[in-house]
Amino acid sequence: MDGLHSLKEAIIVYLDRSGGLCKLIEDCKVFKGGQQQTEAVYRFSFDVNPSDVLELDATLGDCMLHDPVKAVSLFQSVCYLSIKTLSLIDQIETENQVNVVLKPTHLPPFPNYCLDLSEFPRGYGPMRPLALEGLVIAMTRVTKYTQGARFLCSEERCPCSRGFHHIRVHAPGATESATVRSDFTCFLCSSPLKEDVKSRVLGDKQLVELIHVRAVDVLGVHDAASLRYQSVTLFLRDELCNSMRIGHLYQVVGIPAHVHQWPNVTWSVEACSVRPWTPKCPCLVSNNFQNLQTAMACSPWRFAAIVANSFGSPVIPPGLYNTLKLGLLLSLVQTEDNPDFPNHLDVLALTSETLIIDRLMRYSLPLASRGIQHTLTGDLLASLSRDEHGAGTANIHAGSALLASGGVCLLGDLTSYKKDKMDMLQSALESRTVSVFIPAKKYGDDMDQQLSFPIQCNFWALADSASPSKRTARCDNVVLGSVEMGSVPLQLAESFGLIVQCRETSSNHPLLSMTVHALRQAMSPGEPLYPACMQFTTQDYEELLAHARQLKVDMSPEAERMIHSYYMASRRVRSDAKQRSTVSVTSIKLLIALAQAHAKLSLRTQVLEEDAVIAVLLCESSVTLKHGASALVFPPDAVFPCALCDLDSLHQRDLTLEESRMQILHFVQTHATCTVEE
Repeated sequence: MDGLHSLKEAIIVYLDRSGGLCKLIEDCKVFKGGQQQTEAVYRFSFDVNPSDVLELDATLGDCMLHDPVKAVSLFQSVCYLSIKTLSLIDQIETENQVNVVLKPTHLPPFPNYCLDLSEFPRGYGPMRPLALEGLVIAMTRVTKYTQGARFLCSEERCPCSRGFHHIRVHAPGATESATVRSDFTCFLCSSPLKEDVKSRVLGDKQLVELIHVRAVDVLGVHDAASLRYQSVTLFLRDELCNSMRIGHLYQVVGIPAHVHQWPNVTWSVEACSVRPWTPKCPCLVSNNFQNLQTAMACSPWRFAAIVANSFGSPVIPPGLYNTLKLGLLLSLVQTEDNPDFPNHLDVLALTSETLIIDRLMRYSLPLASRGIQHTLTGDLLASLSRDEHGAGTANIHAGSALLASGGVCLLGDLTSYKKDKMDMLQSALESRTVSVFIPAKKYGDDMDQQLSFPIQCNFWALADSASPSKRTARCDNVVLGSVEMGSVPLQLAESFGLIVQCRETSSNHPLLSMTVHALRQAMSPGEPLYPACMQFTTQDYEELLAHARQLKVDMSPEAERMIHSYYMASRRVRSDAKQRSTVSVTSIKLLIALAQAHAKLSLRTQVLEEDAVIAVLLCESSVTLKHGASALVFPPDAVFPCALCDLDSLHQRDLTLEESRMQILHFVQTHATCTVEE
């Protein structure tokens, strides 16, 4: 008895120090002022840090960590005494009416308090607060559940036929039938109990499917680990509803529990607290790239050029498809999960050598913070199913685009997509949202619902420009704006930000280069195939991109002026309404995204005018491929005019880019002097 008394004293001290007592008083004001009738249950929730409780009282802290039911009972008693002593709620009659919910915010950083979602079996562990981390792959809509209910004895002469003696509240892992049922009996006279339906208190509930983050490796191009992955059902209640989003990573503190639904018993977790989670990744640039950056400091363009030139050397030789490799690197850098300032950088490659480009994209995908390879048989956006945990509502499953949030979704060859899939992809690219229609008749709701989820990933795709289409005439030296896009509709191509035509000169034919590359790999396995200046490992690129993604860049006045002036000048040159619509607001977003990504790839924190030059060149190339050339015409190889194999070629590229910069400045000075009516 003395032990319980000391524990209650410790709870009072903790609530006073942590502000919980003030929160209790404020919560009671709502019940006291807004309710005239006596409630069956008064719910109070407290955020508790077990480490602070352990410092105050070790016994109480141990109780919270290992016997949460007893800890809730102690807090319930303290809250009831506080309410009666301070006269906070006059209508409250019994301690049973106080429903206390404890929400541990943190747990001790020890293995026994962590739950690995890849470990099996799960059902034999302790039913106490545990910390887990995972990826949301599905969730239901918010539905109702019974927080508490009042039962009265059917025998009128029994004291329990009135008052608040029989109160049932929700407990972790309990189903609706465990809280509200018709076979309860009175503890005094054993007569059947009947529920006072008017006193039932309802709350919000949402079910979430959580899975280990490494499970997405199966959907990417990583080597699948010999581990078993299975999703965990997470119950979010009341304040925690809508605190998680599909495709995002979270740290959760919850209480595992067995959910009994005869004849099955399922294992789930009742969430106590939810926080967004970002995995730790290497932030140091390798010595190889540090030395290269120091050696190339004389030019703002050279470092990124060499990085792009040598990229993908395990699958294709250096110097091949440099513009596409630069675009992929910029897209990998510009994959940040920031819904407030989204700068998407989608890449579409037009090529007649789809096998080579597909190998390059597959090699690049694992370097993203999260890479998902979409399959034609899978769901691209989202799908619906009926919830299996008794709620009967719709369960929304993430497709490839939602699973790739904060990363890259590889679509593959678009020529293999059917028309309905292309239309769906085009709508998703234009709106950047996934719309899910939930029919009321199928899922037992009162009315139909339409839910929307943001798409926060970059899309990569390729198209066979040699595939059959209405236009069959093809030429190697085509004029910009008349390039053959195969069977891909122009409207779909316009939805991609960056379009790169993968075309090499006859002296550097991709098949010949790939043949030499494959033969050298077969004849000298494991040995360096290229000069030391081109030997950068995949790990070097992984560390470089991880570091570049975390850089926060600011726009310099010169870069901002060039981007906006080019945008206005392009709209002025394309004077008629049809052409002007090709240079829309999305174009300036693309320019900013490209310039920022090039600055990050160059390991700078400020976007220079030279970064804006690269952005204008790439953007103008994409626009002219789709809509024809403007007054500002660059050669097709303006970004990479030659193979970067020595200092002379680097110097020649710098001269070419400097000429392009002067041409852009002359162009904007000529055509951006007047404002254009939007």
